[in-house]
Amino acid sequence: MHQKIVILDFGSQYTQLIARRVREEKVFSEILPFDTPLSNLTGPEVIGIILSGGPSSVSDPGAPTAPREVFELGRPVLGLCYGLQLLAHLLGGKVVRSQNREYGPAEFQVEKANPLFKGVKRRSKVWMSHGDTVKKLPPGFVLTGSTRTVKVASFFHPGKKLFGLQFHPEVMHTEEGQKILQNFISICGARRDWTMASFIKTETEKIRRKVGKAKVLCAVSGGVDSTVAAVLVHRAIGGRLHSVFVDHGLLRENEAKEVEKLLSRFKISFSTVAAKNLFLDKLKGITEPEEKRRIIGHTFIEVFEEEAKKKGPFEFLAQGTLYPDWIESRSAKGPSATIKTHHNVGGLPDKLPFKLVEPLKELFKDEVRRLGLALKIPRQNLFRHPFPGPGLAVRIIGEVTAERVARLQKADSIFIDEMKRWKLYDESWQAFAVFLPVSTVGVMGDSRTYENVIALRAVTSADGMTADWSRLPNDFLAHVSNRIVNEVKGINRVVYDVSSKPPATIEWE
Repeated sequence: MHQKIVILDFGSQYTQLIARRVREEKVFSEILPFDTPLSNLTGPEVIGIILSGGPSSVSDPGAPTAPREVFELGRPVLGLCYGLQLLAHLLGGKVVRSQNREYGPAEFQVEKANPLFKGVKRRSKVWMSHGDTVKKLPPGFVLTGSTRTVKVASFFHPGKKLFGLQFHPEVMHTEEGQKILQNFISICGARRDWTMASFIKTETEKIRRKVGKAKVLCAVSGGVDSTVAAVLVHRAIGGRLHSVFVDHGLLRENEAKEVEKLLSRFKISFSTVAAKNLFLDKLKGITEPEEKRRIIGHTFIEVFEEEAKKKGPFEFLAQGTLYPDWIESRSAKGPSATIKTHHNVGGLPDKLPFKLVEPLKELFKDEVRRLGLALKIPRQNLFRHPFPGPGLAVRIIGEVTAERVARLQKADSIFIDEMKRWKLYDESWQAFAVFLPVSTVGVMGDSRTYENVIALRAVTSADGMTADWSRLPNDFLAHVSNRIVNEVKGINRVVYDVSSKPPATIEWE
């Protein structure tokens, strides 16, 4: 049984980052809603509890809270920002509104040595984001740190291993943040044995216990998540896994062959459904982005269900659900607003008559890639740029036709190949080409042309939530533009997208 540190989520934008920072120290962390029953925090595997930040004030009516018993479980507790204020409020301290909301960098000074600050510089930069301040410490607590504007920037209870920080140690702007979290993890008595090797061992055993002798179906797209899920499940149950690859004809150039090659390499049983003509027929005349996504999603499900009946019966369906999606589905705060629907085609409906196997549901994306490396999946398959489930349909502005798909595939292939050749690919979060349904005047040889435009898009980002456009070398862009115009029939102009997110999105549709 792996030890774990539980993070109670009070709505901070940084909650998932806290979990990732803990996991970087080879300790499993689990995010739970703030109103999680106390019984879920008392198991022997729980070695510590972190209270996240949040947008509320502890004095607000209906503000999220936790039972006082959390602080009497004998586990170390670390309150961050709102978590510090809640800890103070519940244990008899006083929290008041700050005269000015503090957001951004501040200089933190350690006032009293304690286990949380072992090896931490006496003065360092920290990241603040709060509108309330602790004015009076709870009984038994000791002030351990201050900033110029906040007297109580940290405190602890010497006898109970209860700690509070007004700042955010999980963000990179806090200089000593990871060291502070490392100290808390040591205070919790962590073994630091949560690795991808141990995850593979534990998860394969769980899959075998859950599945028994039954057959499992898996939808694969060539993406990182479905590929890693399929390889892991196959490792657990071998030939009782069957994967279905629906080739909707909207993939990158030669991608279908690459998917089949990878599945064959791992000796995974699979069938390919060549459905390009079906999808193109359904998309005929459709120009509205959300309608494209809806049609592709519904058609995918129809094709997948039909193939499942041919190859079945199956009792289980394996999916590459990741931890952020799983957290969102059970969030106490409710799901976030939908920016665009059906980003990934693999989201199958609840009506399908299968029990779910979700071997990646405890992992973040970067951990899935590390897992893939541990499973010996080639690096080029694991570190490819994100690709939308509806494929090139949402990179073709306007109607999707076979001719436009072919042109975009070729242009995109040239762009990505040159990114790799110039060693620029790994410097961008995502790079791709977009087909624009506008005709512009050009000259080729002695002839006047009136042909279409390709837009190139490359962005840098940490997680895709925000992004900035990549500053690609001018010589590189000129070279790529020249190749596309010369090699892709029907294209006489190439433009480069210099929009950031926000206000733009990364994808064009």
